[in-house]
Amino acid sequence: MATEVHQLHVFFFPFLARGHMIPTMDIARLFAARGAKSTIITTARNATGFTSTVDRERFSGHDINIKLIRFPSTEVGLPEGCESFHSLTTMEMLQAFLRAVSMLQTQIEELLVEYHPDCIVADMCFPGVSDIAAKLEIPHIIFHGWSYFALCAMDFTVTKDIPSDSESFVVLDLPDEINMKRSKFPPDYYLELVRQLRESELRSYGVLVNSYYALEPSYAEYYKNVAKRKSWHIGPVSLMCNKNTIDKAQRGERANIDEQYCLNWLDGKKPNSVLYVSFGSVALFSIPQLAEIAMALEASGVPFIWVIKSSKEDEERCRLPQGFEDRIEGKGLIVKGWAPQVLILDHPAVGGFMTHCGWNSIVEGVSAGVPFITWPLFADQFFNEELVTTVLRVGISLGFEVCWTSWPEEMVSLVKRESIEMAVNQLMCSGEEALVMRKRAEELGQRAKAAVENNGSSSLDFNALMEELMARKRPLKSSTA
Repeated sequence: MATEVHQLHVFFFPFLARGHMIPTMDIARLFAARGAKSTIITTARNATGFTSTVDRERFSGHDINIKLIRFPSTEVGLPEGCESFHSLTTMEMLQAFLRAVSMLQTQIEELLVEYHPDCIVADMCFPGVSDIAAKLEIPHIIFHGWSYFALCAMDFTVTKDIPSDSESFVVLDLPDEINMKRSKFPPDYYLELVRQLRESELRSYGVLVNSYYALEPSYAEYYKNVAKRKSWHIGPVSLMCNKNTIDKAQRGERANIDEQYCLNWLDGKKPNSVLYVSFGSVALFSIPQLAEIAMALEASGVPFIWVIKSSKEDEERCRLPQGFEDRIEGKGLIVKGWAPQVLILDHPAVGGFMTHCGWNSIVEGVSAGVPFITWPLFADQFFNEELVTTVLRVGISLGFEVCWTSWPEEMVSLVKRESIEMAVNQLMCSGEEALVMRKRAEELGQRAKAAVENNGSSSLDFNALMEELMARKRPLKSSTA
């Protein structure tokens, strides 16, 4: 009687937001490339952005597919087809969306019972999956779309009393002295979710982090040895999956300017001369704030590419100052909608990145070796700003004080053009401080690329995870002649 081990089957359950789905898809591709069967669970509307990616992976011989579940939009009062976080425009829609998300657990459990995979990798925003996985005795791994630094700092919020909003304090016990204000930590209504996430971590088999060891080594060690979390750093996952090419299909929507036009435009610029400006797929600034950004970029004289989230429902919300686009022609490029961010950041002409500090953007920026201007808005973004500016020292903060503004268009206070222009000139000038910052950023980029090589830290950590999951599998018995 001989035994054989059947193919490892892993389910992936990404949160329904582009910034969560893209890295989760990359992780599913990593597993499939190592011989596992990867099954992504998502809704019909969200699946459309990844169908061509899955088709190409399958054509390459990788076992990867999508299982669809129904999103209960109408049951919670959302428009039919409103299935993604980036399509929300009000706090009321967000609350309805989260109610609908919580209703997905029944469908998830039904799929897990039917297929009983060897492991489920679920987004951190689905803490309830840990209970289902425990009941079915399936290892549950949490994918955190956050940095180790943010995870360590967030852990502080559920274990310590935090002073008043205006009082600055030291985030105790962290490897570096980090001074923050209460206003940059989660509001009370969010803390309950943070506590649920922490409890889910403790019940899970482990945690995947889209980071690499050389980026934040002391925080990787702190998270594992002090916070006592089992984890694997497997990033940057965009580099792990796309070492030679960028899979643009899964980056989503159409824009007013295509990829090749952006790259051709950059080809005509000097090295490190262009500032890339993007605030992710969620932020939709008010018209007055857009005007402040536009006037600052124009006044700075620095060449730039500015990506503005498009609003198909209301083009008026993307309106720029009259005559602005004509005045900056040749000097600036406006992209409304999707932009090939990884390719732009990797271009030699790009020398800086103004960002909302979403972790995907930070990882892609450091992978490209560019320094930052930081403008965080909510969630882990304020922690990522501290990592970039205080620990890594590769960024300049705009000093934005209003925290956790999920809907920037509702901000009462504006970041003024003078502050924005000053930061742009400080980062993009040839002064000694800027040159030293750029040198640090370039070193981080080199370390990112080294981490995903065959013997790099992220590749080794991912291989160790695969071996551990395979070792847990029960062998199948088979008769021999």
